[in-house]
Amino acid sequence: HGEVQTPVFMPVGTLGTVKTQSPTELKQLGAQIILGNTYHLYLRPGADIVASAGGLHKFSGWDGPILTDSGGYQVFSLKALNRVTDDGVEFQSHRDGSRHIFTPENVIDIQRKLGADIMMPLDVCTEYPVEIRQAAKDAERTLKWIKRAKQKWLEKPGSQVLFGIVQGSIYE
Repeated sequence: HGEVQTPVFMPVGTLGTVKTQSPTELKQLGAQIILGNTYHLYLRPGADIVASAGGLHKFSGWDGPILTDSGGYQVFSLKALNRVTDDGVEFQSHRDGSRHIFTPENVIDIQRKLGADIMMPLDVCTEYPVEIRQAAKDAERTLKWIKRAKQKWLEKPGSQVLFGIVQGSIYE
């Protein structure tokens, strides 16, 4: 849905739209791309509903590029409601308490249904501050997840691109 000139201001449209701003207003502000959240869109309204509406672009009225993050931040921010393993993350919904499993593979499937232009693989967002051993363990898990996500993406690369991310920490 277009090129993005970096560095870029990327408004956050967690549920597919940027609160209080229409797509026209975002364009007038110079926005080139918006960010949606896979975790939140999966829970509400649901990837199938977004897909049946024609994907995030039609659902939101935004005709520019859309990046969806993986829900990796929710691994961190909702840590009291999830369990992380090498397989992925089991979430307890903050909305209704239902349980859901995110794996590197099904996160790619969800983002494909959403119709994102740029998909982020599932990652571990490391706390700060954190011991260097934990940061290394989180980075290692993230890299394993990225390899699995890439394998899933390679099954049907199409026009959606996969953009890797590795969170970390700060050490002297």
